[in-house]
Amino acid sequence: MQKGRFGSFFWPAPFVIRATMMQDGVKAQSMQFTQLDLQPPILQAIGKMGYDHMTPIQEHAIPVILEGHDVLGLAETGSGKTGACGIPLVQRTDPDLNAIQALILVPTRELASQYVEEVGRIAQETEVVPFAVFGGVKMSLQQAKLRHKVHILVATPGRLLDFIWNTDLNLSHVRTLVLDEADEMLNMGFIEDVKFIMSCLVHEHQTLLFSATMPKELDHLATSCLKAPRRIELNQEQRAPQSLQHHFQHTDRNRLPTLIDYLRTEPIQQSIIFCNSRHQGGQLLTALQGRFTSLAYIHGGLEQSQRALIFDRFRRQKIKFMVATDLAARGLDFRYVSHVINYDPPLSHEAYTNRTGRAGRMGRSGIALTLVTDRDLQHLNRLLRINRIEPVWRGRVPELALRPRSQEGINGKRASRRNTSRRRSRKAALAPKL
Repeated sequence: MQKGRFGSFFWPAPFVIRATMMQDGVKAQSMQFTQLDLQPPILQAIGKMGYDHMTPIQEHAIPVILEGHDVLGLAETGSGKTGACGIPLVQRTDPDLNAIQALILVPTRELASQYVEEVGRIAQETEVVPFAVFGGVKMSLQQAKLRHKVHILVATPGRLLDFIWNTDLNLSHVRTLVLDEADEMLNMGFIEDVKFIMSCLVHEHQTLLFSATMPKELDHLATSCLKAPRRIELNQEQRAPQSLQHHFQHTDRNRLPTLIDYLRTEPIQQSIIFCNSRHQGGQLLTALQGRFTSLAYIHGGLEQSQRALIFDRFRRQKIKFMVATDLAARGLDFRYVSHVINYDPPLSHEAYTNRTGRAGRMGRSGIALTLVTDRDLQHLNRLLRINRIEPVWRGRVPELALRPRSQEGINGKRASRRNTSRRRSRKAALAPKL
């Protein structure tokens, strides 16, 4: 009997599907949606959305989900995970049953809005009704909609808990639970809320976890939520989005002149410029105002209505340069972003993957530029190694970035042995003579 974080159950060794988008350097021909046994209204909606062939994650995940298996899906950002989940959810929903039949948990309000919009497009020719609940909107308005008819509910954990504690929300008909951006949903900031929500689903149900990254320390936590899971890993040998060019530029501690020169000379369609904190982002916005038009700043301290307005204007290309904190790094689909700029280098390799994944989505090309100073170089070497990135350097290549890590290790060991030998010699010289 295996003891999991959410209870005791047994599962066999997980069934793992590993695939790649490329075969012998050539893009593999994927299946068409018409090859699946999907309802005609769903196929009609997918056609209206302009899709005919499935992405690799969709090709491998949709049949498995339709069969009712639990799934852990790992694929690079922008690879079509929302469709891989949304299409089978709509297919398996009974529109004649006025009850929530699928529950999707997401970490942010923006992702909730985007997710329900995508599911709504898939369900547009059916009678299936999706809806999203999140903070910043009156619960009374959301509750009225829930009482009328909702089949697929997208929610942030905090707002869903509000409904569980304070209303008569009924989750007894949920057949499928989805955790999107699973690595974020299962970290210390969300785990207690997720545990409680899962404990409310006491009946048998399917669980789906999707993520672009899954750190090893969270992997066992994720699998403890699943029963006999199908683990689907796409391009895990390539952690960073491969439709991107990964550019790096060495600069001094004042990065601003380098950034301004880049924004003025590079042919940018749209760009997100990431900072590590609200304070740093605010300072950068002030520095850029007056030099550039079509500029905005998005961060978690804004009211929900302000955030929604900025994201909407950015999607409609009314804003060219968007300064952002990591609020904009998770799951959001900005199809016209040609450049992602790390003004402040990300604090982890997962953050690099999520930030840069806002460009180069669904096979489109893009450029990710990271500005680095001397104090960033050691961290950068680790990031390049873990994400398996071949860097393209703009301008001078710093010496530390050229040094092979294996050589650093060899030199470090030799230096350590020399220092140890010297310490032993000094101790021997100072020891009393017997």
